[in-house]
Amino acid sequence: MAKQKVAMLTAGGLAPCLSSAVGGLIERYTDIAPDIELMAYRSGYHGLLLADRIAITPQMREKAGLLHRYGGSPIGNSRVKLTNAADCVKRGLVKEGENPLRVAAERLASDGVTILHTIGGDDTNTTAADLAAYLGANGYDLTVVGLPKTVDNDVVPIRQSLGAWTAAEYGARFFDNVSNEQSAAPKTLIVHEVMGRHCGWLTAATARAYMQTVETTEFVDGFMMNKALKTIDGLYLPETAFDLQAEAERLRAVMAKTGYVTLFVSEGACMDAIVAEREAAGETVKRDAFGHVKLDTINVGNWFSKQFADLLGAQRAMVQKSGYYARSAPANIDDLRLIQGMVDLAVQSALDKVSGVTGHDEDQGGKLRTIEFPRIRGGKHFNTATPWFGDVMDAIGQSWKPAH
Repeated sequence: MAKQKVAMLTAGGLAPCLSSAVGGLIERYTDIAPDIELMAYRSGYHGLLLADRIAITPQMREKAGLLHRYGGSPIGNSRVKLTNAADCVKRGLVKEGENPLRVAAERLASDGVTILHTIGGDDTNTTAADLAAYLGANGYDLTVVGLPKTVDNDVVPIRQSLGAWTAAEYGARFFDNVSNEQSAAPKTLIVHEVMGRHCGWLTAATARAYMQTVETTEFVDGFMMNKALKTIDGLYLPETAFDLQAEAERLRAVMAKTGYVTLFVSEGACMDAIVAEREAAGETVKRDAFGHVKLDTINVGNWFSKQFADLLGAQRAMVQKSGYYARSAPANIDDLRLIQGMVDLAVQSALDKVSGVTGHDEDQGGKLRTIEFPRIRGGKHFNTATPWFGDVMDAIGQSWKPAH
């Protein structure tokens, strides 16, 4: 039997699972296949193209369990699309005329890699599928097993992506402090922008976690610091639609009664309308190597703040974004359990030469299995029929309807 060699990489944005997943893979291989050589490519596909490797030493194996305590990625991240040759050339990752897929494939072959673990979202894992297909078509046998990472929880057909539960918890922690800004000045409008390009799951889950925190907080009667000050007054997702004037009228009444208004907004809420508005005005909207609109240039939170501040008569308006704080956190207990199950399956699938992405398959009753690469895609919408979401909206007292 040919000698096995395992490589791993993390790619895309950060999520509260990358360090733990890397640590878990190292621990699992050390437990059941200790003779297999382990390595990582630094900063994802960036390192693969540049032959920038990290050897996993015996000392690193011994202390791999410590990685479960950390956020970020211990092997680095980047956003690189191997099928976008022009972008790879521009960034100095390949030479003019080179095919990045071929460069990456030849690097894996020359490094003797037989198993590649990719930890990332749909772009990361579909890129891995492209790479495996290229290698297979060119006579090189590589098993690729991905782990689904995204704080948006938007990978089809995976029920729960790694890191999303933690991101919701830390987004709620972040806003528990920010909400106190309502006591800093009369008639304050605070917009909390939460990550989520096409999927509002994280915004809704963050709102739910925050509301649960408020419910368990004890307040002293008579002071301004009370449950009303910590209330969410509006929640806006890519999957929901609302009437601006009707919402403004409802929120004006809230501002008149309490003296403050708090809104939770997905960074992708109303994005299509904002992009269309800007492009109609002649503006060129910036996009990344994957063709996605660069959300930091759209600034949805600011758009909501500007729309509502005047309509509500706010004397002070602020936008706070929890994204980088939440996505950089260490995995919580729920995610650690999820990571362990997916890591154990990923290693077994790799040793059995079964390629795909591990996850609970929504099309097969939520069974944990290695899902075929062609079925993996991004952009899964949050199911607004989820019972707990209805409870959240009822608690807020907001009327809404599906956007699609």
